[in-house]
Amino acid sequence: MSQEKTKYIFIVGGVMSGVGKGITTASVGKVLQSKGFSVTAMKIDPYINVDAGTMNPTEHGEVFVTNDGIETDQDIGNYERFLDVNILSDNYMTTGRVYESVIHRERNLEYGGKCVEVVPHIPLEVIRRIKKVAKTTKADFVLIEIGGTIGEYQNVLFLEAARMLKSKQPKDVIVFMVSYLPIPNKIGEMKTKPTQYAARTLNSAGIQADFIVCRSEVALDETRKEKISMFCNIEKDCVISAPDIDSIYDVPVNFDKENLAQKILAKFGMRVKQKDLKDWRKLANKIKNLDKTIKIGIVGKYFNTGDFVLADSYISVIEAIKHAAWANKRKPIIEWINSEEYEKNPEKLKELKKLDGVIVPGGFGSRGIEGKIKAIEYLRKNKIPFLGLCYGMQIACIEYARNVCNLKNANTSEINKDTEHPVIDIMPEQKKNLKERNFGATMRLGAYLAKLKNGTIVKSAYKSNEISERHRHRWEVNPDYVEILQEKGLIFSGTSPDGRLMEIIELPKNKHPFFVATQFHPEFKSRPLKPHPLFREFVRAGIR
Repeated sequence: MSQEKTKYIFIVGGVMSGVGKGITTASVGKVLQSKGFSVTAMKIDPYINVDAGTMNPTEHGEVFVTNDGIETDQDIGNYERFLDVNILSDNYMTTGRVYESVIHRERNLEYGGKCVEVVPHIPLEVIRRIKKVAKTTKADFVLIEIGGTIGEYQNVLFLEAARMLKSKQPKDVIVFMVSYLPIPNKIGEMKTKPTQYAARTLNSAGIQADFIVCRSEVALDETRKEKISMFCNIEKDCVISAPDIDSIYDVPVNFDKENLAQKILAKFGMRVKQKDLKDWRKLANKIKNLDKTIKIGIVGKYFNTGDFVLADSYISVIEAIKHAAWANKRKPIIEWINSEEYEKNPEKLKELKKLDGVIVPGGFGSRGIEGKIKAIEYLRKNKIPFLGLCYGMQIACIEYARNVCNLKNANTSEINKDTEHPVIDIMPEQKKNLKERNFGATMRLGAYLAKLKNGTIVKSAYKSNEISERHRHRWEVNPDYVEILQEKGLIFSGTSPDGRLMEIIELPKNKHPFFVATQFHPEFKSRPLKPHPLFREFVRAGIR
């Protein structure tokens, strides 16, 4: 059997979704990283969508954008934050992308006249993509998270890819199953049976889990560990307890306490190179011991899914707030504000005064936009720290045009294509795509350079003349309105290198403590140990 340098770890889910496969994947990577190994992570989404760009955020969560401009699942963001590496487009695949690739290769006669079949050619394409990531990153470990849960019909082909790779390279592949152990209120006992069924369902796909990560409200006791070990055909030492915790950044610390990295390395016949999770432990301890708070509001609309709130729609924004607050020795308290409420009842705007700062994040469409405009006007006039992100910057420009420049009914052509004052307009090169209803992956996506203006808040924050930030949008500030906005006091403190595109706006410090908005998404580049400079300064302004 062949044995290569790169080792592969598949992470699959049992019992139910949303139990933390992404955080588990990122945390497994972190503890391996702390032992001196290079790690990259991949996500497989079982959707026919070619990428995450056309998925509804209230159903699927945030769309995370990579440096090289691919719209991905939010777990790619988790990998980047934990591993402190840029994850690129090859590390993300969907059912749609895999099938698209196989069909394209068949049309190009790359299968040499063979009959192309779902099995084995789809699983082989999955393996080819995994191998490509291993080759390009030269990582010691490639972690592959398979979205959804075991037993879902759409996951069969991805499990088959894992089985085939493990069959061919048994010494190079291990499998984690992340399962949930419920404690029904009326019973009061932790139940292992759902996990047992999940393990047997995985067995029916030809795969035996090497580790089972057991998510639950409380830590596993020895009795449950023994039952899972016996009935799931796994060593007791490889049953990993993962109880609920207050901070996801505690997960690598908990895994390290269980010597998880050493156990993984033993499976592969490898040795620890070093031991260093010091900075991460320090962060985890700091988070627990903070007592001073800062209250930040997020004015959005992607909150409600039935009777529940889906914070995942803004997960990178939330994490960036946390990173910046912790760096400023504050415990963040985040308040959700539905912008549609301000349209129905403008009196409610007064509630913004109780906040230390407010963020208006990205989004699309007309729903809630007038409420956001009202909120930004209130923040500007009452000198409450404000940070606008992408759509938040565009709305801030509209608010300023209407209420300061007296351009009544100014708007974005996204909402009103016949507006008298299209302060925000479509990029000329995108008009053809919109006309032909070609919406997928047609935006300005990924990392773009911007130059910063001297003497501005952002120049002071970044301490650099030029920056690189990630974008996800089609509409831009209309160049025809830049002059009048500037004349009335709005500062365009960041532009594209050629000066054509407006990237950042702000108000002078003598007019407002912190009024900054960006056309890009700074939240995508924030890390727990390296908070983003704009979020850091926003929080500082809130503290002041």
